[in-house]
Amino acid sequence: MELEMAADELKSVLNRLRRAQGQIAGIIRMIEEGRDCEDVITQLAAVSRALDRAGFAIIATGLQHCMAEGGQAAGDRDRMRARLEKLFLSLA
Repeated sequence: MELEMAADELKSVLNRLRRAQGQIAGIIRMIEEGRDCEDVITQLAAVSRALDRAGFAIIATGLQHCMAEGGQAAGDRDRMRARLEKLFLSLA
């Protein structure tokens, strides 16, 4: 399944990923500075959610494209559904 996203969808996902990248750099600094464990874990949870949202946005776009291609054979639809389900579960 190829990643095909509209420019606005792509921009949104990239912004989420860049924000997560910045958060990860902040977490590394926090650990290096010996910051409180609770603060570090709070930030890790925030990064995890940001990455999950980016992943779900990418998968949702894939679903949208699959649904738009409604003329697929039943076997193709079943295989695509199984692949998308596997992707969703990988984020769970």
